[in-house]
Amino acid sequence: MDFSFTPEQEQIRDTALRFAQAELAPKYAERERLAAVSPELRKAMGELGLIGVEFPEKFGGMGLDHVTAGVVIEAIAEGDFNVAYVQLLASLCGQIVAEHAHPDLAAEILPKVLAGETLFAIALTEPQGGSDAANLRLKARRDGDHYVLSGEKTSISWADQADWCVVFARTGTQEQGAHGISAFLVDLTLPGLTRTRFSDLGEHAIGRGSLFFDDVRVPAANMLGREGGGFVQVMQGFDFSRALIGLQCLSVARICLDETWKYIGERQAFGGPLSRNQGLTFLLAELDAQVRAVRLLCYQTLWAKTNHKPHTAEAAMVKWWAPKLAFEVVHRCLLVHGHAGYSTELPFEQRLRDVLGLQIGDGTAEIMKMIVARQALAQAKS
Repeated sequence: MDFSFTPEQEQIRDTALRFAQAELAPKYAERERLAAVSPELRKAMGELGLIGVEFPEKFGGMGLDHVTAGVVIEAIAEGDFNVAYVQLLASLCGQIVAEHAHPDLAAEILPKVLAGETLFAIALTEPQGGSDAANLRLKARRDGDHYVLSGEKTSISWADQADWCVVFARTGTQEQGAHGISAFLVDLTLPGLTRTRFSDLGEHAIGRGSLFFDDVRVPAANMLGREGGGFVQVMQGFDFSRALIGLQCLSVARICLDETWKYIGERQAFGGPLSRNQGLTFLLAELDAQVRAVRLLCYQTLWAKTNHKPHTAEAAMVKWWAPKLAFEVVHRCLLVHGHAGYSTELPFEQRLRDVLGLQIGDGTAEIMKMIVARQALAQAKS
């Protein structure tokens, strides 16, 4: 077993880290105030090859493995947790498009996404069915060479910034459940489509909102895969994105721990550094160990995907564990910094609000534990 990165992965990591430290970290708070990630910033990452490294060269990628995709998102998140959503959604939606779109459509859209010129969103959640993702109401009815979409999607990341969206809609009956759901690649500038933006606690640079479809006509050629196969496609994609989310959250936790270890070594109180206080050092040591453990599980999951091995349970484990742990780490580090940590002059309060959202998005902890339990019970019976 080799736990080291390859020379190529180290090189890509160094490129991403330099970009994160020079371009992202200094303006983390500013992007929150502006409530956006600028197209210029996305294009700069695209020019460096930092979006969708796992995609084939024909789409503008590097044809690298999924572990390397994790290396990049982890490095980008060190500078700005929110900007890493560019990599996350490009990988999740791009995988669905690359595997299931008509080749001409994939060849048109994916190079723009990987160049940072186009931003992807994914629309699965609806007002009445968050965790019950298969209970979709958005209708898609066939009308000649188009499908007509009617209904609402909600809690959509990049809702007011994205250009294209992978949308899941019901083409079959409600009784068919997941087997009546199809996926479409939708241009978000089409007539009849309107967007809103929510006022959220965190992740302001990303933004969530609703998409309203009022008889939006989508070309039938934009269906992704076969009719009725959409739900299976997205579930397979989530196994990949959940590992990326884990690394995205843990990257923030690692940065907070690094800053706090340094702080307690320098901060003087009661005649010596705070690091003399085992109440602090033992706490940080425990959190440090947990972060390292979950990080390894994230990379194990990505390794399994690259090698076509089962990884659904592992992906679910890191999805509930990493965001929860990251929130705890940021919270504890904020408290160690005292009044300064509580102020907006240090980044802890923004990090705390930002990582909290991923305890909800992409599947709650309860749903993830249900997946893990289901797999464990099935294995116990075999």
